[in-house]
Amino acid sequence: MSEAKQIHLAPITRGDAEKIVRACHYSGKTAFGSFLHFGVFLDGKCGGAIQFGPPVDKRKILPLVKGTGWNGFLELNRMAFADWLPRNSESRALSVAMRLIRNTYPHIEWVVSFADATQCGDGTIYRASGFVLTQIKENRSMWRTASGEVVADFVSRQLQGENTRKRIGFRIGESWADFVKRTGAQRLPGFQLRYLYFLNSSARSRLTVPIIPFNEIERRGAAMYRGQAISRAGSDTKDTAGLQPAKGGSTPTPALQSDA
Repeated sequence: MSEAKQIHLAPITRGDAEKIVRACHYSGKTAFGSFLHFGVFLDGKCGGAIQFGPPVDKRKILPLVKGTGWNGFLELNRMAFADWLPRNSESRALSVAMRLIRNTYPHIEWVVSFADATQCGDGTIYRASGFVLTQIKENRSMWRTASGEVVADFVSRQLQGENTRKRIGFRIGESWADFVKRTGAQRLPGFQLRYLYFLNSSARSRLTVPIIPFNEIERRGAAMYRGQAISRAGSDTKDTAGLQPAKGGSTPTPALQSDA
C-alpha cells in the first residue's frame, strides 16, 4: 500500500492544475489569478494540485504582517486531491510545497489561506501543518441560487465573476439585494477561518493581529468536517483539507499522466 511519503511535487501548467481542481475540489471552481501550480504525483500519476497566487483583495491582507513587501506573501488559492492518494497526502504535500517556495522564492515571507466552514471544513490540515489561526468570522457572503449553484455575493462587483453572473442570470446594473429578492437566493450559514504560515520566522514577530487558540473554533460554533457542522469531542478528525481543499469529486477521479 502506498504511503504519503512516496508522493512528490512538481510544477505543472495552469491548465493541468485547473483540470485537477475541477475534478477534485468540492466547489468544482478554479481560482482566478493563481500563478504558481504544483502537481501531486504518485507512481507517475498526478492526482492532486496546489495553487498559489494573490488574494482577492491584497490591500486588506498585506497589513496582517507589518513590513511585508507587495510581493512578499501568497495566498493558497486551491488545494484539491483525488481519493486514491494515500492518507495524509495533504499534509505531506503542503509541507513539501512550503519548502519549495521557501527555497525558490526567498522574498516570500508568509502564506495566507482561508478555511470554508460554510461548505467544507474548518482547516484541520492547516492546523496539522503549522499554520496559525488569526480570524474566525461569520461568513455572510455565500448564497445558494434557485438553480442550486453556490456563489459569493462579490460576483456582482468582481470582473472575474462575469461568467458566473451570466450563468446565474445576474442582470447588468442590478444590485445583489435586488437579485436575491427577484430569484429567491438563500444565504448559507457558516464561518470563514483565516490561517497564516510563516516561511520566514522573523515575519511572525511582525504579525499585527492576535493568534487565536484552536479551541476557539468549537467554542464559537465554527467547527466543520466534510461539510457537516460538528462537535470536536469524540469526532473523527482525520487528515482533510479545510477551505479550498477537499478530496473527491468524481469516482474514479481522473489522473494526469507523467513520466516523472
